[in-house]
Amino acid sequence: MTENKLRLGPLPKTETVRFSFNCSKALLAELEAYAALHTQIYDEPTDAATLAPHMLEAFMARDRAFRKRRAAHAPQRDG
Repeated sequence: MTENKLRLGPLPKTETVRFSFNCSKALLAELEAYAALHTQIYDEPTDAATLAPHMLEAFMARDRAFRKRRAAHAPQRDG
């Protein structure tokens, strides 16, 4: 099933911190289904809690308005 890769792709190894949030049962079910499919495609066990931060990071990286405003408010560097 390698012809249908997921948008998220293989997960990088990163340093993590603890962060929790509440979500609907429906969203949790979708995240768990995505995690199961991700495990099947990339042959690397994962779960919803592991995937969620990567999904949020990917979402924020693709949000042009966020990136534009963040860059506009970034401190100016001399040099």
